[in-house]
Amino acid sequence: MSRIGNKPITVPEGVEVKLDDMHLTVKGPKGTLEREIHKNMTVSIDGNIITVTRPNDEAENRSLHGLTRTLIHNMIEGVLNEYKKELQIVGVGYRAQLQGKKLVMNLGYSHPVEMEAPEGITFEVPNANTIIVRGIDKEVVGQTAAVVRTKRPPEVYHGKGIKYSDEHIRRKEGKAGKK
Repeated sequence: MSRIGNKPITVPEGVEVKLDDMHLTVKGPKGTLEREIHKNMTVSIDGNIITVTRPNDEAENRSLHGLTRTLIHNMIEGVLNEYKKELQIVGVGYRAQLQGKKLVMNLGYSHPVEMEAPEGITFEVPNANTIIVRGIDKEVVGQTAAVVRTKRPPEVYHGKGIKYSDEHIRRKEGKAGKK
């Protein structure tokens, strides 16, 4: 029994959901998202209620049931309100700036690290040590934020690097020295 998969999805005002065969299109005030639905899942739209059902209790279908429902819900949420991930840069001389749509970061390397925003993603740099990744597709926002973080992951001895704003870095003690 899937608690998440069995929950119906309510489509809010201003969002249009269209299902053609196994292709779902969600259109809202922020943009349009499209996704192919797995052939085993059955998606039905009754007015402004969307339900996802599975054909049987096989392991693959059970796992796809909740996933499909969550993906559809995230699409609706994304076209209504954008998703965002906030990253913080910690380190002396580490900073970020925006040049057009390009994110340019000084991260202690001999050269600046430049990153182009993928389609549907916008970068914001409110100050030199904060990067905000925005977009309507939750998956792409998370992936882009993860790629930015890999440019200089936080290290455990000094805490320097790029980290998520809600992430806590567990610090390690350095060498103890001789006694």
